[in-house]
Amino acid sequence: MMNPVERAKQDWYPIGIVSDPRRPKRYATRVLGKDIVLETKEEGSLSVSCGDESWEITEAYDHIWTSPSQNPKPLFSIPEENERDRRFVPCGVVHVRCSPLRAVENFLDIAHFPFVHTDVLGSEPHTEVAPYKVNIDETKDEVIATKVKFFQPQAAKSANEGIVTEYIYRVPAPMTAILYKTCPNRDDVLDIISLFVQPIDEDNCAVWPWMALYDDESSMADMVEFQQLIFLQDRNILENQIPKRLPIDPKMEIPTRADLTSVAYRRWLKKSGALYGALIQPAEQSAE
Repeated sequence: MMNPVERAKQDWYPIGIVSDPRRPKRYATRVLGKDIVLETKEEGSLSVSCGDESWEITEAYDHIWTSPSQNPKPLFSIPEENERDRRFVPCGVVHVRCSPLRAVENFLDIAHFPFVHTDVLGSEPHTEVAPYKVNIDETKDEVIATKVKFFQPQAAKSANEGIVTEYIYRVPAPMTAILYKTCPNRDDVLDIISLFVQPIDEDNCAVWPWMALYDDESSMADMVEFQQLIFLQDRNILENQIPKRLPIDPKMEIPTRADLTSVAYRRWLKKSGALYGALIQPAEQSAE
């Protein structure tokens, strides 16, 4: 199996928001344990360097992405970015002291809604997770969860009352999760909330939420504040999880029926060798 660091180098990672006026011309950050610098040239072009090395750079979904590979995997597609009547909302960044894989897995977990996001994404006594479907799409190389339904008192900033929200989850890359959910304002479309995760190192990450919504009522500031409030509630949980890294063997954390997406995600990570930020049992390491 490929070394986890070498495997992780094949992917793209977010390091900034394209239209952020507060970003300095030389912005230092870290990816995969490496110090890098994002520089804005006089003519406005961008470059990323790691010491004497130049990293690949691209812009997508209102974010700046980089990869240490000279031949990275193609960046995943979100076709809805072409629906120009959506409102595209980069929500800033939240730094979290946990594995980047833990951050993604937590985003996939709906069972915690009533207990962590009380009276917003969930509430008692509506705690049951109804049966849903999960599969690994071998053609697209993605984890897909469908027919996920949950009662939510306030599914979005624009929601005026509680609704049963239907979810579809996509995991198109090890450190990216995309959620399609019921739009409170329209019956014919789904809102999108994405989690783009920057791996600072195996035990620390920066999370860049991005939304593509049909919402003509809320201000940009209100939508960002709502999403950041949700994730800050998650951060308290993430930073207190033991172990920090994501256990891959299901025997290390006993799953329940509500954890089907998490189980599929871990199985997919193991199969693809995307184990940067994962906890692997010594027996598995020695067997390799």
